[in-house]
Amino acid sequence: MPSGVVFVHNNFPAQFADLARTLVARGVPCAAIGQQHAAVLPGVRTARYRLTRGTTEGIYPLAVRAEADLIRARHALDAARALKDEGWDPQVIVGHPGWGEMSFLADLWPAAKRVAFAEFYYHGRGYDVGFDTEFFPFEPEAVFRAQAKNAVMALAYAEADAIVAPTAFQAGALPPAFRAIAQVIHEGVDTEAIRPGQAEPFVVDETRTILPGTPVITHVNNHMEPLRGLHILARALPRLLAEIPDAQIILIGDPRKQAYGGAPPGGGTWQDVCFEGVAIDPARVHFLGRVPHDRMLAALRLSTAHVYYTYPFVLSWSLAEAMASGCYVIGSDTPPLHDAIEDGVNGRLLPFFDVEALSDALIAACRDPASVAPMRAAARDTAIDKFDRAKGREAWISLLREMGLDIPAA
Repeated sequence: MPSGVVFVHNNFPAQFADLARTLVARGVPCAAIGQQHAAVLPGVRTARYRLTRGTTEGIYPLAVRAEADLIRARHALDAARALKDEGWDPQVIVGHPGWGEMSFLADLWPAAKRVAFAEFYYHGRGYDVGFDTEFFPFEPEAVFRAQAKNAVMALAYAEADAIVAPTAFQAGALPPAFRAIAQVIHEGVDTEAIRPGQAEPFVVDETRTILPGTPVITHVNNHMEPLRGLHILARALPRLLAEIPDAQIILIGDPRKQAYGGAPPGGGTWQDVCFEGVAIDPARVHFLGRVPHDRMLAALRLSTAHVYYTYPFVLSWSLAEAMASGCYVIGSDTPPLHDAIEDGVNGRLLPFFDVEALSDALIAACRDPASVAPMRAAARDTAIDKFDRAKGREAWISLLREMGLDIPAA
């Protein structure tokens, strides 16, 4: 008789970490399928696969992604067969179809209900493609490349019993036929652990420490790339640094990581590209790289203003964490932010490309930080309302019970 859950995620556990831990704690049998770099969670039998080939040399360019997804799908099927040989017969398959791995699992487990995670359905127009032509000049072939990324992913959505998207923007990116079975469940952040707290001295390095009360601008950008507005922030800094002589800037992210938006055309890193020709004081602008989570949260508690910009793309966990920390968020007036920030209520929304507007907002925040206290409190309230992990967990559990999964009460 079918029972339990098989998770499918190239980088397991990723968005499914809390849900998997919760189900294991309640005695629900859980297994997972992922590529060889996927992590192993205690109590989750994880079947990992290793690719034995890459994409075909000289393949038609628009077919590259589809072939890669199908290659992963075929390897994931072999991993699933190993689970089936051990007796796994899931009631529900919960997966992220973005790498293709869900594609053939119905053949192995035809009775299993399937819940597909909708992180981002690609579009050639109206979303990230063509939004910022400074670094990515718009050309028709880019439209087709974006649309082609959906080819294999769409198979999983077409055969899913339910689709889960973290935000209304992400759900709205789905084609209408898929939206009919989609619901919004954000996996959430731990708003009990991540909360406003007393700022403490922040050690930048062995010679520099930022003290509480110092005007501090924070920015978390996982890949340090323009997709998250790094170039706009960079260009806004010279005026801020000139007019607020004690302001300090904390930038968190690894410029060596592969960027969502692709590599810089001329090589190097996007961080170098975005700050090229920008006059900054290296004693006051701190590039911390990737840092432990606790250190990031310590920076957020010190923050006078937190800058979060994004193209029309996936909303970052870091925004939810900044809001839960009670940060004053200055964001871009782009659709993903509309699910989190109401301008003037719980933060600011500014035109993405308006450098002067960003400089003005940062300077104003540094000169009168007390004036934005109501927006800080409202940001925290929004995080609890929309991005609380406990609420997301319960919504997932309710959905899985609808799929027939037996989940004991906590």
